[in-house]
Amino acid sequence: MKHTKISEAVVRRLPIYLQVLKELQHREIQTISSQDLGLKLDLNPAQIRKDLAYFGDFGRKGIGYDVSYLMDKINQILKLDQVINVALVGAGNLGHALCNYNKYSKDNMKIVAVFDAHPSKIGSQINNLSVLPMDALKATVKQLGIRIGIITVPAFEAQNVANLFVEAGVEGILNFAPAILRVPDEVRIHHADFTQELLSLAYYLERERNGIDESNLD
Repeated sequence: MKHTKISEAVVRRLPIYLQVLKELQHREIQTISSQDLGLKLDLNPAQIRKDLAYFGDFGRKGIGYDVSYLMDKINQILKLDQVINVALVGAGNLGHALCNYNKYSKDNMKIVAVFDAHPSKIGSQINNLSVLPMDALKATVKQLGIRIGIITVPAFEAQNVANLFVEAGVEGILNFAPAILRVPDEVRIHHADFTQELLSLAYYLERERNGIDESNLD
């Protein structure tokens, strides 16, 4: 792999490519061109070729990309060729939904532990996982080699949960709470704020209704 600094935008597009490739493999399609891939994703084929070229030469001129081979390579790039254990804090509706999705997902990122602070939820079962108390988090993270933490608690509890994850030694956090969290530089954090996305979507719907062309705005 090349040692050029890769932008976050490129890394975020790789799972999108992988999702389409999985669909193609399911349909037993063996090869695809960057042109056809671009049509499926509404992306410029040149952008796709540029993204993939950061990591190697995966295509063949006149043939395109071998679907299975490219899937394997993107899995390696994203480190999905190894099992990555994940812990989730917050056994509410969203936590249940994420665990349910993860149970049937074929990805190698597995939720292996669920925690909650509410006594009524401790000991309950979510997909064969027993909800654990918060005071068991640090020991469980170390015991199971958990590298990523997911936060699905109310905003006012989120920073405390993040602090516990950091102290336990996780390397990355996915935060679903509507709060901006502070973590050390060595811990990667991604925010998935549904409210923020909905509010911004409402803005664009209104502009489209009024016929405003965003491309002509500074």
